Amino acid sequence: MEAIRNYLETMFANLPNTPEVLRAKNELWQMMEDKYNELIAEGKSDNEAVGTVIAEFGNLDEISEDLGIWNVVSKTQDITRRKVTIDEVKRYLHESSNYAYKLALGVFLCIISPIGAIIGDAANITDALGILFLMSFIAAAVVLFVHSSITINKWDFLQHELCTIDFATTNYVNDQKERYSSTYALLMTVGIVLCVVSFVPAAVIDELDLSFYGFDMDDMSGIILLALVATGVFMIILAYTINNTYVNLLKLNNASTVSGNYVSSQHPENKYISPAAATFMSVYWQTVTCVYLMWSFLTFNWHYTWIIWPIAGIINGVLNSTLKKQ
Repeated sequence: MEAIRNYLETMFANLPNTPEVLRAKNELWQMMEDKYNELIAEGKSDNEAVGTVIAEFGNLDEISEDLGIWNVVSKTQDITRRKVTIDEVKRYLHESSNYAYKLALGVFLCIISPIGAIIGDAANITDALGILFLMSFIAAAVVLFVHSSITINKWDFLQHELCTIDFATTNYVNDQKERYSSTYALLMTVGIVLCVVSFVPAAVIDELDLSFYGFDMDDMSGIILLALVATGVFMIILAYTINNTYVNLLKLNNASTVSGNYVSSQHPENKYISPAAATFMSVYWQTVTCVYLMWSFLTFNWHYTWIIWPIAGIINGVLNSTLKKQ
C-alpha cells in the first residue's frame, strides 16, 4: 500500500492545492485502496496487486474526467523541477550537520580569542604570547569557515534552482526534524541562558574582590564572561543551522501545489494571518536576545535589563493569540 500511496502523491504533486483537487485525490485513493484489498482477497501477491492498481488507475490523463478535474489537469503546466532523491537528502543532512559544527566552532574560537591576551596581562606575561594566542585562534576559525563553506557549496542548487522532493522523502525529512526538535529546544534554551547570565560571575568577582594564586580575579572575570558567551553562541548557531537545514528542505516543494501540503510543518507561515506576521514571529526571540545583549553591554545595567525577558514573554503570548489563524 505504501508504494501505491507514493505513486498517488507523485501523480498529484504538481496539481494546484485546491479543495477540488484534494477531493479528487482522496476519491482516487479510496478507489485504489478498495481495488488493492479486493485483489489481495482474491489471492494476489502484494506486488501483483500493486502493479494491477497502478496499471488501472495510474494514468491521470485518462481518469481525470471521471474525477471531475479534467480542466485542472489539462491546464496545469508542469514546470520542470530538479528531483532531489532521498539519498541526496541524507548526504545533504550529514554534510550540513558537519558544516553547522564547523561554523559554530569557528565563531566560538573568534569569541574566546582575546583570552590569551587577558591571561598574559593578568600574569604579566609578554604581550607577544597574547597576540600569538589571538591570531592562532582567529586563523583556526578562518580555516573552519573556508573549509566548511567549500564543502557545502555543492548544495547551492537547493537554494538557487527549482527543486522538489517526493512524498516519502518529505516524510523522512519531517521525521528527522521532529526527532531533532527536543535537542533544538534544549540547545537554544541553554545557549540563550548562558548568554544572559554570562555577566553574573564577573559581577560576583567584582563585588567580592577575589584573588587566586596571585592572580587578580577582576582581570580573570573577563575570561569567564567570554567563555560563557562563546559556549552559548556555539549552541545557538549549531541548533539554528541544523534546524534550518530541515526547514529549507521542506520548503523545496511549491507551496501552491499538492506537494506543498505533504506535511503541515512545510509552510509554518500558513499558521499566521500573513507572511509578514510569520516572518516577524520567526525572528522574534532572536531579536529580543540581540536587544537584551546590546542594551546590557552598552549600559552595564545588568540588574535592570533582565526585565526584558518577562516583558518579551508576555508580548509573545499576545502576538501569538493575535497573529495566528483561528
